[in-house]
Amino acid sequence: MKQKLVVMITALILFTSTIAADPVGPNLTPRLKGLLADEMQQVAAATSDLTLAITAGDHATVHRLASAVRDSFILKQSLTEQDKKDLMSAVPPEFVALDRHFHGLAGKLANQAEKKDSELQNFYFSRMLETCTNCHAQFAADRFPGLTESGTEEH
Repeated sequence: MKQKLVVMITALILFTSTIAADPVGPNLTPRLKGLLADEMQQVAAATSDLTLAITAGDHATVHRLASAVRDSFILKQSLTEQDKKDLMSAVPPEFVALDRHFHGLAGKLANQAEKKDSELQNFYFSRMLETCTNCHAQFAADRFPGLTESGTEEH
């Protein structure tokens, strides 16, 4: 039952993430913008390094990097109570859900690296990238306009 609920919530998140929403950036305080920008830079660097580590079968590096991404969840950072209030009033619940989902996937990637399961590492990494793309298309379309253009060809 719990697994079905998780699958349904994930499907709902992915479905709603295809609908463009207003960008969240303009609603953030300068401090939160800085924290989010720092997190995005860290995630971008880790993503690049994860690509190399996964394709090289470097499970220890995958575990280290995926664990770092898992733990960088913005709500787990040392935010003041006011920061938390500002964040929750600036972003819609769907943004928070996608962010939690992304960092949860990073945790699953770390677990598979520990098990040295390359196939599942590829799977979870691809889901992480998909979640990034969905979040950027939905909540940062002003910064990533190419993601709002949908193709017409069937895959």
